[in-house]
Amino acid sequence: MRYQFKDNKLIPDTLIESPWGQWGLGNDDYGRIYLSLAGGETPAINSQQNPHYGQFNPPGQYDDAFQAVWPVSATPDVQGGNIRLRPDSTLNHFTACSGQSVYRGDRLPADLQGDLMICEPVGRLIRRAKVINTDGMISLKNAYDKQEFIASTDMNFRPVNTATGPDGCLYIVDMYRGIIQEGNWTQKGSYLRPQIVSKGLDKNIGRGRIYRVVHDGYKPSKVRPRLLNETSAKLVTYLAHPNGWWRDNAQKLLVLRKDRSVVPALTALVKSALLPLTRMHALWTLQGMEMLDKDVLYYALKDSDAKVRRSAVWLAEDLLQGDNKELLNKLEVLRNDTDPEVRYQLALTLRFNKTQQAKDIINYMVKNYPANSMLTLSQKKYEGLIVQREESARQAKMLAASEQKLVADGSLIFKQLCATCHGTDGKGITIGGKGMPAPALANNKDVNGDPEKLIKILLHGLSGPVDGKVYADVMPALGTNDDNYIASVLSYIRNDMGNKAKVIKPEDVKKVREKTAGRTANWTIQELEAGK
Repeated sequence: MRYQFKDNKLIPDTLIESPWGQWGLGNDDYGRIYLSLAGGETPAINSQQNPHYGQFNPPGQYDDAFQAVWPVSATPDVQGGNIRLRPDSTLNHFTACSGQSVYRGDRLPADLQGDLMICEPVGRLIRRAKVINTDGMISLKNAYDKQEFIASTDMNFRPVNTATGPDGCLYIVDMYRGIIQEGNWTQKGSYLRPQIVSKGLDKNIGRGRIYRVVHDGYKPSKVRPRLLNETSAKLVTYLAHPNGWWRDNAQKLLVLRKDRSVVPALTALVKSALLPLTRMHALWTLQGMEMLDKDVLYYALKDSDAKVRRSAVWLAEDLLQGDNKELLNKLEVLRNDTDPEVRYQLALTLRFNKTQQAKDIINYMVKNYPANSMLTLSQKKYEGLIVQREESARQAKMLAASEQKLVADGSLIFKQLCATCHGTDGKGITIGGKGMPAPALANNKDVNGDPEKLIKILLHGLSGPVDGKVYADVMPALGTNDDNYIASVLSYIRNDMGNKAKVIKPEDVKKVREKTAGRTANWTIQELEAGK
């Protein structure tokens, strides 16, 4: 689900797949979104294409060397213990990646522009990643060799967010807190509890702070933004500002105001602005104001800059209602565009169009540009998703209406919470190529097995080895949620991912909850198999 603020209302829009991620949502100058996944310990995810078109994470986005982090002090307070540590007790890979942003300012060295900053509060560091674009394929590389952009020996340093400021500098939010983990992982008997107590980490709270990163060779801008007081005409000029903060906020205010008096000025920028970025911002501003007409769009489709053409193709979706033959013909010309990113975006733009012409354009590009790997792999993944959805729908029809609702509700919960450790497909997630945070659930005999055992795990959590394997994370207790919540999640995993078992109803959960009401500790597999 995503939302658009329109006419003082939040308008929901259902996505084909949930773009799940950790705290933080960054974007570059061209609208590419950067997410990270702490539960899956993935520093960047779903960044290859806008989540509107579905999830797509092809191999090669980064290598194992990128996932390794380089703290300057020991990291004893990490959930999972030794599997996450080097022999010197420093964190060996990302585990709490979050708060990412792309530096888009103008008062730090130009070499930093476009770099992705990723916070790692457990490791007490911030990664600076070089973003490499190869024919539309984004890959990340550490800007330093076995070092980090910022790393601290202060046990309370907990960077959780980054942002470009109006003065052109980089800002960092430091939670500055002893404990960063949730209560489920720090209760009595947990691995973390003695680490926290021995170092007094529970004593430091309420001391968060914000840092500004400056450079000796650059003076921060002293111009204080007063954008709310500026005229719409003045805001239009800021679309050419060298600092992305000013461009974005000027665009946002213009969209909110919907002042039609600036439409001619915005149209002129689309056609004659010197910088491609300015032309792009003008296009998106017109679209947000609902004033992008077809003639301006057609002009942008022929822009000399590939990034502008790509944006124009993207924006064409709003005008592609039904069988818009004229626009489809304009877009078809771009099937042979010299830039692979334009062709890739064309395939994405036409993805949900039901006309035969749209399908023919996509098939043409897949056939004639096999080396355009992003286009071909993304399309193959999407087609596989459609087949999977059709199979899930077929299975759902075999359930009663109330059971279908349980499975549907559970699907949403799973993708928002459980997928971070178990994977969206239930096949698990690899931590730095070495292990998994949690067991795979796909085609799982236990998932298809005793319902009471599963209910107990969700109510009270699970710790210790599973089938002889030690996993990095503990399954937290979810018993604070109601019976319908527990039943929904379990019904979903028992009717998807290759599993086929009866749904679990709220009344089933209620019985087990009453039966185990005095339980305060996580279960172990040994206890569950013994029928305790």
